[in-house]
Amino acid sequence: MTLTPGEIAVVAGIGLAAGTLGGLLGIGGSIIMIPGMVILFPGRGADAQHLFQAAAMAVNVAVSLPAAIRHAKAGALRVDLLKWLLPTGLAAILLGVWFSNRLDGMTLRRIFAGFLLFLAAQQILKVYLKKPDFTPETSTVTPARAGTVGGVLGMAAGLLGIGGGILAVPLAQWLCRIPLKQAIAASSATMCITAAIGATMKISTLPEHHQTPADALLLAAALTPTAMIGGWLGASLTHRLPMLWIRGALAILLLLAAWRMSGL
Repeated sequence: MTLTPGEIAVVAGIGLAAGTLGGLLGIGGSIIMIPGMVILFPGRGADAQHLFQAAAMAVNVAVSLPAAIRHAKAGALRVDLLKWLLPTGLAAILLGVWFSNRLDGMTLRRIFAGFLLFLAAQQILKVYLKKPDFTPETSTVTPARAGTVGGVLGMAAGLLGIGGGILAVPLAQWLCRIPLKQAIAASSATMCITAAIGATMKISTLPEHHQTPADALLLAAALTPTAMIGGWLGASLTHRLPMLWIRGALAILLLLAAWRMSGL
């Protein structure tokens, strides 16, 4: 694969958008990167889904790291939650990558489209319900609850090439009853490790799908610089912008991406 100057500019723009959204909501940014690459490179075939997922997983490390640092400086990172998220998340992401390699590219793409529709409905529901946030005093962080969150994060990340935070953040709030910003911080910190391990495994198995690790690394290199800038910016905005606005914009983006990924 070679990238023209115009394609590099578009990929960099995708990285900036994905990084900002990922840092803002603790989700890694793959829900923007993967559909963006599918639209930009339509001639690569269905199996390119594996390539795009591998590249996105590598970039998720770059998105999560500055975001995690920013959240830690803001005092939102909870060690009691993180110490149980990490081991289950690592085990689950390896299992998820293994399972994703058993599926063809088009099946993965359609699963991803269905996942985006689910997320869009989830965000729309949150906009209308306007539920109050949890407080630190309501927290119920236990090994079983936190471990479940880590398992869901890792499995989703490995199977779909996403950060996993878009599922882990609401699940952590529901099970552990923690404030949204603390859930986002824990998700971002966990993804620093799980995404690195998962990306290494996924990239190494790309030849099974007639894709090359070099192409994944090239795309990741084009996405990473702006994604890192966006990750830091998004994490800063988490502590400034109303979540209601963000969720509404995210729901619209998810619906558009799901339509494109479905192949309809």
